[in-house]
Amino acid sequence: MAEPRPPTDLDEEIEDRHLLVAEKAFRWVERGLLVVTMLMTLVAAGAEVWSVVADRQIQLADLLLMFLYTEVIGMIAVFYTGKGAFFVFPIFIAITAIARLIVLQGKDMAPENVVFDAGAILLLAVAALVIGRFRDK
Repeated sequence: MAEPRPPTDLDEEIEDRHLLVAEKAFRWVERGLLVVTMLMTLVAAGAEVWSVVADRQIQLADLLLMFLYTEVIGMIAVFYTGKGAFFVFPIFIAITAIARLIVLQGKDMAPENVVFDAGAILLLAVAALVIGRFRDK
């Protein structure tokens, strides 16, 4: 059996090109999906606004849902531009979603579940604070 030949500069250059092409392809796929997600979020926000206008009534749950849409759009902007701490946005989205859950379930929710949800919000807020502090260092 013949021993494999050592890699040459040409082999390394070809591999570097493949990696560069793969990186660019993944970046384009990611950006394309971000645009699709943005469009879907805008359609959902528009449907929510239409629903509020049709009902002629604004509920707290509607406002929290609009905050969720706004946070998703903000997260997409941070992902797309590469500026900012994009990993904090999902935490904000989770906090808003839990708050919306508490508002929607309101009086029907068992008191201990409200405490658990409030604890989850507190834990997420502390996590966002810690991540924000360590990101700057």
